[in-house]
Amino acid sequence: MSNQLYAIAEQLEKAIRASSDFQQLKQAYEAVRHDETAYRLFTNFRDVQMRLHEKQMTGAEILPEEVEHAQKAMMLAQQNAKLSQLMALEQRMSMVLADIQQIAMKPLEELYRSFMETE
Repeated sequence: MSNQLYAIAEQLEKAIRASSDFQQLKQAYEAVRHDETAYRLFTNFRDVQMRLHEKQMTGAEILPEEVEHAQKAMMLAQQNAKLSQLMALEQRMSMVLADIQQIAMKPLEELYRSFMETE
């Protein structure tokens, strides 16, 4: 049975890659990659995000000036049309994947819920 689940997961991966949402996201990344200003803003924003994420995951203190720097980087990124489009498409793709995960988790959630109801 688990082999069947992996096969379905691989089919899902192919479907995601073929989806219009993913194709639009891919095109948006290419547009940013080929625009020097947009790419520089993107890499700066991503680096700032990654540093804050690492600090958050390790429990390190995030200083107010780091938050301010991240907010400024985000503002600059959002002001660039290509990056703004990319972020919107990333958000849409993220929502699709979250919905898929929620669907996949339904059997476990129902099992846990039924277990708790029998107590």
